[in-house]
Amino acid sequence: MDWVGAVKIFLLCCSLLCLCAATASQGKENSSEYRYPFIRRASSFSSTSSPSASQSGSHKTYDYIIVGGGTAGCPLAATLSQNFSVLLLERGGAPFDNVNVSYLKNFHISLADTSPTSASQVFISTDGVFNSRARVLGGGTCINAGFYTRASTRYVANAGWDAKLVNESYPWIERQIVHQPKLAPWQKALRDGLLEVGISPFNGFTFDHLYGTKVGGTIFDESGKRHTAADLLAEANPEKLSVLVYARVQKIMFDTTAKRPRAVGVIFKDENGNQHQAFLAKRRGSEIILSCGALGSPQMLMLSGIGPKAELKKLNISVVLNNRFVGKGMSDNPMNTVFVPTNRPVEQSLIQTVGITKKGVYIEASSGFGQSSDSIQYNHGMMSAEIGQLSTISPRHRTAQAIREYAESKQYLPHEAFMGGFILEKIASPLSKGHLYLTNTNVDDNPSITFNYFSHPYDLERCVEGIRMVEKIVRTQHFINYTKCNEKNFDKLLNMSVKANINLVPKHTNDTKSVEQFCKDTVITIWHYHGGCHVGKVVNHEHKVLGVHRLRVIDGSTFKESPGTNPQATVMMMGRYMGLKILRERLGAAAGK
Repeated sequence: MDWVGAVKIFLLCCSLLCLCAATASQGKENSSEYRYPFIRRASSFSSTSSPSASQSGSHKTYDYIIVGGGTAGCPLAATLSQNFSVLLLERGGAPFDNVNVSYLKNFHISLADTSPTSASQVFISTDGVFNSRARVLGGGTCINAGFYTRASTRYVANAGWDAKLVNESYPWIERQIVHQPKLAPWQKALRDGLLEVGISPFNGFTFDHLYGTKVGGTIFDESGKRHTAADLLAEANPEKLSVLVYARVQKIMFDTTAKRPRAVGVIFKDENGNQHQAFLAKRRGSEIILSCGALGSPQMLMLSGIGPKAELKKLNISVVLNNRFVGKGMSDNPMNTVFVPTNRPVEQSLIQTVGITKKGVYIEASSGFGQSSDSIQYNHGMMSAEIGQLSTISPRHRTAQAIREYAESKQYLPHEAFMGGFILEKIASPLSKGHLYLTNTNVDDNPSITFNYFSHPYDLERCVEGIRMVEKIVRTQHFINYTKCNEKNFDKLLNMSVKANINLVPKHTNDTKSVEQFCKDTVITIWHYHGGCHVGKVVNHEHKVLGVHRLRVIDGSTFKESPGTNPQATVMMMGRYMGLKILRERLGAAAGK
């Protein structure tokens, strides 16, 4: 079998596919899923019996209601609960003891699971690129590649954050869930290749965002077990925190009798579809905080009546506040990958090494996920094993019979067809911007998202530079010595990637002389999308929603650019940072220490 066919089969089969997601390897929740006593199913909620909440008439109320128990929501809830009653509402389940979430070796299976209770929810941007959003306590930290790196000092300064408090908040995360990785051979080869082509200096192992080549942190420990933002709830005050899983918030409730609308509570449905209401305490300082992520927070604002007036009226949503900027300025860091085959099995690895250039091109790598017996023998739902993309089978041809035939043929493929790894090239701070719109009023459905990848010429220029950099790395002696890949065949590698790449963008195979076209044809995502609730447009610098009282947004939807080479460290830090700021605003400088 030639390598063109092998790699095409590799990516196709890594993404194959069963219409039912009930496979033997899917990590289902069990009776021990709730590690902490304050985590309960939403159906257990009673407005008259919620713990640690103050009385308000016939209802129990809360100082803070946080919508979204994800990357920012968990550290935020843990911090605020030190002094105030907090209700944290998460639409998904708990990650504890879910083997798909918990172990590095099952990274691809977690993304493949498209069952209704999966930790990930697929969405497709109008650009034709497949993507995932988290649906689990702990958010994106439960389904990502685990890389941990801080934002640059420039980013912190531009955000207007207190650098001293930022530097207090990162270590709070790191001492609980972050580890130094044991560098895999594929990652060592990338490190040496980066240095050989001049991406220097070598900065060693560091959390800091520094130009050159470095090894970053990871939320996987030495045994390959994942530690997530949900683990940060261990620092919560159990007497003041209540966490509800499978709590699907429908909208925010407002008191509109005064000149400025005031958030008073939320309406949510439990796992059985029953509706509940939760209310804020009437005390000064009580707030609802959205931490639903870059898709969920603008979506929730619009479903609650805050957004572009004309768009809301089309869906018969009562307008609470007209703000044309909600859902605007959406951005995703475009990624392109080159598959590099090997003549032997390679160790599984996710991102550990990164090359950071001053032009905003990042080079990373992953390896070994397609070659496992699990990847070859089992179906993993509708998402690709390696990069979380849909099969190249077009939707109208994705019949049960076609899927069954692929599944049956997969086990007869030669093992070498699955051996190898990827070099990933990602663009930082893309200038191409898009938008988010509601398509209906069902919160469980994804909104319509457009990112407009490479619509700005500078983004395309940087992608070309990144792919040429990958070409140099593949041809370095260090990389050749490890992969045994013929350094003369880079155009062949590009064409293999065009043919096998999995998105809905029309392909131009055998046109690898045009690297610009390669970038457009093979664009995918690394899940670092952001925007929709920008500071200065939708929220102020304290993250309070403009034009209303008692409502904030604290998550990546407020970012104008994604921090560092992976945003998870900064999103978790932001939850801790904003929690401390709120405590100190209310209680004084010593609060939270």
